[in-house]
Amino acid sequence: MKCVATVLFTLLLGALLVAPDASAGQKPKLPESYKRWLEEEVVYIIAPMEREVFLKLQADRERDLFIEAFWKQRDPTPGSPENEFKTEHFRRVAYADRYLGRDAPRPGWKTDRGRIYIILGEARDIQRFEGKTSTYDAEVWFYQGKTDIGLPAGFNIVFFKEGGHGEYKLYSPVGDGPQALLAGYFGGPDYQKAYEKLREAEPDLAAVSLSLVPGEGGEAYGRPSMSSDLLIQRIESAAARNIEARYAQKFLQYKDLVEVEYTANYLDSDSLIKVFRDPSGLYFVHYAVEPRRLSVNQYESKYTTTLKVNGRVTTADGRLVHQYEKTVSLDLTAEQMREASGAPFDFQDLFPLLGGDYSLSVLIKNEASKEFTSVEQALRIPQGGTAVQMTQPLLGYRVARLEPGQRRMKAFRIGPFQIYCQPNRVFTRLETLAVAFQLNGLSDELAAGCEVRIEFLKDGQPFRDIRRKPSDYPELPNVLEEVSLADFPPAHYTVRVSVANAGAEVVSAAEEFDLTFAESVPRPWFSSRVLPDPGDPVYAEIMGSQLFNLGRFDEARVFLERAFQKKPGSEDAATNLARVYLALTDAPAVVKTLAPFITPDKAAKYDTYILAAEALRRTGEFGRAVELLDKAVAHYGVNAVLLNSIGECYTGLGKTKEALMAFEKSLELSPDQPEVREKAEKLKKRSLR
Repeated sequence: MKCVATVLFTLLLGALLVAPDASAGQKPKLPESYKRWLEEEVVYIIAPMEREVFLKLQADRERDLFIEAFWKQRDPTPGSPENEFKTEHFRRVAYADRYLGRDAPRPGWKTDRGRIYIILGEARDIQRFEGKTSTYDAEVWFYQGKTDIGLPAGFNIVFFKEGGHGEYKLYSPVGDGPQALLAGYFGGPDYQKAYEKLREAEPDLAAVSLSLVPGEGGEAYGRPSMSSDLLIQRIESAAARNIEARYAQKFLQYKDLVEVEYTANYLDSDSLIKVFRDPSGLYFVHYAVEPRRLSVNQYESKYTTTLKVNGRVTTADGRLVHQYEKTVSLDLTAEQMREASGAPFDFQDLFPLLGGDYSLSVLIKNEASKEFTSVEQALRIPQGGTAVQMTQPLLGYRVARLEPGQRRMKAFRIGPFQIYCQPNRVFTRLETLAVAFQLNGLSDELAAGCEVRIEFLKDGQPFRDIRRKPSDYPELPNVLEEVSLADFPPAHYTVRVSVANAGAEVVSAAEEFDLTFAESVPRPWFSSRVLPDPGDPVYAEIMGSQLFNLGRFDEARVFLERAFQKKPGSEDAATNLARVYLALTDAPAVVKTLAPFITPDKAAKYDTYILAAEALRRTGEFGRAVELLDKAVAHYGVNAVLLNSIGECYTGLGKTKEALMAFEKSLELSPDQPEVREKAEKLKKRSLR
């Protein structure tokens, strides 16, 4: 297992200060081509969130990538070279401009007919009422087969020339009424009377004047149907209804964190995140991410891809607590690919985390398709105490009971139970539901008198109730209840687990699931790594690094010393411990810890050189510090941090000329360092004396 513990370590005088952008906070002016795209080309099909994100973008390159992502989200056949949706959309725009603006003083796409045509496309049938003496010119467009965008199975859209002249206007049964379709009508706002007169003149037009939905029966009541106006509102937003606009938020959130080729290729995903306590006392975050699809490369009969996974845990104020990176290679034979093609893919993992409240972000990039997905969720890790604690229940479709020798550190293993679960939490009546959770801190006294309750609520109403004694669960604190779903009607359910004592509820937690009408649900194949056993020093190293990042240096030292004692040859363990010693102002301990790794006969890691040099500087060994910094430059190249450290050491040696050269070179690389500039100015004055 490779653990990357990223620590924000800043040398006393080596920090790079970045001046704020003077234009920050100012809304950029949208260039004309992008303004035309937003306000003309896609104005009727862009979702409010997409529009909001697009207007926040600062650079043309970002806008181009967003436009690419916009069309990809609407592509019905992502694997093909043509985006049929995009092609059809611009065909509709061109048609509207050519044919639907002839009687209007503006382009066809701006007219009511143009707007509806661009959103809905070709009508199944069009009736025209033109050149009549009793009615104004009108058109009735009939649509069918639009239920996929939330519209009725069949409906009409009516356009008319208000007052008998001008361009065609969208008709509203409520706002206009039958009287607006009648030429020379002066009968007032009486819908029934106007409807009767229209029916005498044009029965077919009268049939759609009170209701746009066939069979709704507005004429029976003599007044227009409100649902027709609601239909028009739904049509206006129909084009964006099936778009998961969350991709736009992800684009804005990750545009500076992922490579350019990934930016436009966000994939939606489901996720499942739970927290369970290991017998060692550590809490582990278990999670699964199920992307909408998994693309692979094919070479002969092999199917492969590589997933790059980056996880970050931060506090409410943005402080980085834990970070990890990993590479997952997936290699499938043709037979394995056939089996996997009909099932979703889940990436599963786990990691230990200190008690506290955090935000978790997991970013997964697929190198084969250059697609990425991400998960963000708030985490609360218990911080100890004597009160009983209950974890949120984990719902699974299968359970494996493991023998002691099989109980490896793996995602969604709770004690002796390996729970097979899926983020969407959808089950069938043919399955047995596994409800797993933990009761930590349950005292013997409470266990003797309390009751464990598992309640099922169907659509919010009580449906089933299971009550047991803690002694009924031999694997406490791990609790597993298996429930047959055979007599559960398909519905939305809530599972509520609780502990009650003397009639009073002590603690509770809940989870939701859906029971489908289907007889089977595709279950995932997954990648799930196995971590080292709990006694491995890697956990002390991880916890120590997390404590260090939280500024709890004395506690961090205890864990990192333990890790280094078990892995004295590990340079990573040594540098982690050295950071703590430096934070505790114990420079001699830093030098002693890193001494085996800075010998003349081998190259050390960059952080090792920096930490050792800073410790030597603090102890007054400026010459040795410069030697190590020169080695760092030779192996890793020059940067402002190294030059500032070299300048400090030469200052300590009294070598003003060399110190000034180092600081000036640093300022060439990174001009926005006022403290370094001030030091350089002082050295210049000193050299002139």
